[in-house]
Amino acid sequence: MDHVNHTWIQTFVLAGFTPSGTLEPLAFLGTLCVYLLTLAGNLFIIVLVKTDSGLSTPMYFFISVLSFLELWYVSTTVPTLLYNLLLGNLPISSTLCFTQLYVFHSLGLTECYLLCVMALDRYLAICRPLRYHALMNRQVQQWLAGATWLAGFSAALVPASLIATLPYCLRQVAHYFCDLAPLMRLACVDTGWHAQVYIVVIGLINTCNLVVILGLYGGILKAVLKLPSAASRAKAFSTCSSHIIVVTLFYGSAWIVYVGPPVVHSEGRDKFIALVYSFLTPFLNPIIYTLRNREVKEAVRRVTRRMEGELKKP
Repeated sequence: MDHVNHTWIQTFVLAGFTPSGTLEPLAFLGTLCVYLLTLAGNLFIIVLVKTDSGLSTPMYFFISVLSFLELWYVSTTVPTLLYNLLLGNLPISSTLCFTQLYVFHSLGLTECYLLCVMALDRYLAICRPLRYHALMNRQVQQWLAGATWLAGFSAALVPASLIATLPYCLRQVAHYFCDLAPLMRLACVDTGWHAQVYIVVIGLINTCNLVVILGLYGGILKAVLKLPSAASRAKAFSTCSSHIIVVTLFYGSAWIVYVGPPVVHSEGRDKFIALVYSFLTPFLNPIIYTLRNREVKEAVRRVTRRMEGELKKP
């Protein structure tokens, strides 16, 4: 890494992935294809929920909010990854670097809260079916969605502010985007206290949301097991399975990177695990929520028939 004076650094260098030879264009094209499919898949969900009245339920409203969030989440880091794969090291101004870090963590923390809200929605739908629509009316849905964004962008101010005020002696970031641990390794001062603060903030938010999610699904499991028929139990479980898969992918990988053992960072594994929650999960979400969902498939058929009817009009 390049050593510079103990002064305010104006430019960092992102040096996350440097594939060589024939792997370089293949890695770039593969990443670009997945990125474009991610954008298309999440846009598809947003448009489908907006245009089909059969999906105008709280569950699909929150899924569309998640898709909207994923569009921004994946677009925060993938452009720098693409540059890194195609052209090598990417110079990035300190202002842009800290902005990327703040926006990325704001969206990540927002997703933590949103996944918790989605679990609450499933709990009310299964455990409180008679009062569900009254408890989860349109106004409540919008308030909950807005609260997740406000909470996420507020909580990210703490770690982002601490990182932005550190003095830096090194400028080569061993990652494909500006993240907390890779930046702290470049500081001129001991960052042990800073690391503890961000582990507490991010770890506490992750843990609290995960505990609430597990508690809600414990209640769901208890209610589902009391259902009289196997068919009704299977239907209830099917509405939750997609959400459980997404929660496992997102929380599992994020926990390893931000709260996991130091060996993850020291051996540079964090940037590979970061691909799971920052790149792979946004790509898989539309697949998980659509391919296994009968209601979405029926909505696609309705919208397709409607479009065909419009096209046939003189």
